[in-house]
Order: sequence, then C-alpha cells, then structure tokens
Amino acid sequence: MPTTKVLFVCLGNICRSTMAEAVFNHAIEKRGISTEFEVDSAGTGSYHIGSNPDARSAETCRKNGVPMKHKARQVCTADYTTYDHILCMDEENLRDLKDMAPKGYTATLKMFGTYDPKGDRIIKDPYYGAQGGFDRNFAQCTRCTDAFLESLGYE
Repeated sequence: MPTTKVLFVCLGNICRSTMAEAVFNHAIEKRGISTEFEVDSAGTGSYHIGSNPDARSAETCRKNGVPMKHKARQVCTADYTTYDHILCMDEENLRDLKDMAPKGYTATLKMFGTYDPKGDRIIKDPYYGAQGGFDRNFAQCTRCTDAFLESLGYE
C-alpha cells in the first residue's frame, strides 16, 4: 500500500508534468521504493484530456532511458484529498491550483522547482520552444526528484 501520494501538475498535462511523473517513477523504481508511492500527473486546463504526452517530451525521456506512459487528464476536486503532495511547475499553475482547491483540502500545494538545488524554481513550459527546453526540463525534473525524495528521507 502506497504511503506517499504525489501528483505533478502543469497546464495541459502533456509536457512538463508527464515528464516529472516519468522521471519520478523511474527514480523510485531504481531505488526499489516504488511500492511506497502512488504517482500521477494532471493539468490545470482541459485542453489535452485523453491525449498522449507531447512527442518531444516522450523522446527526451526515452533518450535518457526513462519510460513514459500517460494519458492527459485535468486536476479534479478529489485530487486535493487523495494526494499528499501536489507539485506544480510554475507560479501560474500554483495560483490556478489554489483557485480550484476545495475547502478543507489536505494536500500540500507547492512548486516542484522549490526542491531544485540549483535554485531554478520555474520549470518553464517548453511547448512553443525548441528541443533545448525539453532537455532543460528533464535536468530540472531529475534534480528536483532527487531533492524531493531526500526531503522525504530517501537517498
């Protein structure tokens, strides 16, 4: 039974949050602690519900040896009490999550980038940019994953 439930959130759930989910799942698998977690991702917007991850995001994960499998979904009211940690990619996501939050929610809402040891707090949306944005996101997600796991007491 999972002890820690983590939801990664961006705007459309096809680039950043799916990558964060994949990187996190890969990291906990490598550490042999995947049964201790329940992990998912979602978007604050409804634009891409049911879509596969962006091909560039999937390719970036694949070339780094990280499997990715996800269908986009939107954050729902139940997420706020189902998950312990809802980690988003930028300040706009955080504002939207707080605006959407039901009364009495129990999840911790935080920007994933607050865990970046390099202090790179914003995981920028690479959707309209070049491949370099996806590579940068992958590096950020990797650093943030390691630091977040460390904050939970995992090496």
